[in-house]
Amino acid sequence: ISHTWFLSIIQNEFRTGKIDLDGTMKLLEKLQMPFDFIHVKHVFKKTVDKRKAHTINIEDFRAIYRTIVHKPELREIFRAYSPNCKILADTQLIEFLRKEQYETEACETTALEIILKYEPIEEVRKRRQMSFEGFIRYMSSEDCSIFKNNHRTVYQDMNHPLCDYFISSSHNTYLISDQLIGPSHLWGYTSALLKGCRCLEIDCWDGSNNEPVVYHGHTLTSKIPFHSVIQVIDKYAFVASDYPIVLSLENHCSPKQQEVMADYLESILGDKLLTSTTGDTVVTQLPSPEALKFKILVKNKKVGTIEESMLRRNLDSHGETGEISEFEIISDEDETDEKVFFFFFFFSSKRKSERRPSPFFFFFFFVKTKIAIIFFFFFFFTKSEKFVSFEHSFFFFFFFENNSIGEDLFTNKVFLTKVLSFCFSAKEFVSHTSRFITRIYPKGTRTNSSNYNPQEFWNVGCQMVALNFQTPGVQMELQNGKFLDNGGCGYILKPEFLRNRSSTFTPHNVGRYSKPMSLSIRLISGHQLPPSNLSKTNKADPLVQIEIYGVPEDQVKKKSSVIKSNALSPRWDETFSFTVQVPELALIRFCVEDEISLVANEFLGQYTLPLLSLSKG
Repeated sequence: ISHTWFLSIIQNEFRTGKIDLDGTMKLLEKLQMPFDFIHVKHVFKKTVDKRKAHTINIEDFRAIYRTIVHKPELREIFRAYSPNCKILADTQLIEFLRKEQYETEACETTALEIILKYEPIEEVRKRRQMSFEGFIRYMSSEDCSIFKNNHRTVYQDMNHPLCDYFISSSHNTYLISDQLIGPSHLWGYTSALLKGCRCLEIDCWDGSNNEPVVYHGHTLTSKIPFHSVIQVIDKYAFVASDYPIVLSLENHCSPKQQEVMADYLESILGDKLLTSTTGDTVVTQLPSPEALKFKILVKNKKVGTIEESMLRRNLDSHGETGEISEFEIISDEDETDEKVFFFFFFFSSKRKSERRPSPFFFFFFFVKTKIAIIFFFFFFFTKSEKFVSFEHSFFFFFFFENNSIGEDLFTNKVFLTKVLSFCFSAKEFVSHTSRFITRIYPKGTRTNSSNYNPQEFWNVGCQMVALNFQTPGVQMELQNGKFLDNGGCGYILKPEFLRNRSSTFTPHNVGRYSKPMSLSIRLISGHQLPPSNLSKTNKADPLVQIEIYGVPEDQVKKKSSVIKSNALSPRWDETFSFTVQVPELALIRFCVEDEISLVANEFLGQYTLPLLSLSKG
């Protein structure tokens, strides 16, 4: 039956007797099976080289098709459940689903749905059976992906306050290269939004002709109009996700141009822009992603409380300014174009081994910044405040206030800990992030737009761990893998121990929060891997690294053996075992490399996903 079906599809193409490489590609597309051009070209070339020709006949094509599509490991598992090695009855398919795919609730309806969806041979399909051709197509489909099907859509409770979620966040979104001389481009916003990013950064500066511009201030990066940025955000805001976007404004504009910005925000975003609270009742906690669907929030410094903003809402505030005054500590991204007053402090401490006290000197700023009053209407639920200490936040912050903290804050302030009693323990960090949205951004010395390890900050519950989306690498792969979860909507509900304000969880000592999970992974084979850059054909010496990222105790890497000179269909059949203490925070990364020497490997491909999103089978 399979042979007859196969001939019925391809025979018209061989009316003239033979086809070339281009015709081979078109036929493979017609058969609706994924293929890689380099591998097909190599197999085709090996076939025609035998007879020193440039075309193949119908039997040659069938051999090429089997080489590319008929994987031996799939044939083995098919034969294990098919008594005649040709057809799977619905009962045999159900047995396969239950035993191999761990679909314990699989039934006749399940089997029939799979047969109708993937079986290409009509005669077999009508008999409610599955051929090997159908089995191949099913096993190559997303229904058999290692990523759980039900995690491809929003499945988590989206009615918690915003601070209870990890939120996909971008740093200096407008940059598409380095931080000093590279271009600013609207594609930065388009790309981030299409990836499901929900927190975008906009650095705003005074431009010519009273038109605010976006660029990395005091650098040679190019400038783009603020209104163009807002137009792009308006166009792509809710293409990948329905859930709210937060615009993290770095506002360096004069009050006059801030009013221009405010007008653009209102006129372009319209009803999408959040300009009031989400109900008539007194607000005591942050709203949920569900309550803010299709809304855009502006995050910036503001004057006063939510209630005061509501009272000002109906007033004409054009031309009015408000003033923000606060103590600040020098950090990488602090700008110096505001009105600044310096204070000098002298402290002394005396160690047990010292006879004389050691002096410590610190510089603090007292900053006054003018902000257009009209801007205050937009800052509901997202008022930015300078981070001083966890203790300070606990006693003085309102629920709608948030911090932006540089990745190196803690290493920079180690010496301050003893003197000013700043508390930077992981337990207090977790307590802080259970109450307030905390944004982490890369340190200022990452001028090449490199990224830090986001896992360290997810481990303590930081909601907005902002990365340079334009820079590929392990760090962005972790970001992409983590936010595959929950339908790729950009919001992931934090584990209960990172939401509970009474939690004593710390990543370095998980204690009673450990829920050990035993994980066994059988690495079977690869198929149509990218060939080595050193290969003139389609060869590579592939190996696979399996890595767990999570709390320190769970961090581990394991490596497979190397399969020599085979990128088309390498076979390993190796099993790897792991015990994961905190699976709720764990990511698993598969990285395929080409061994080019005993000390160096070439990257071929990778895939990362949350551990709890792994499908069995």
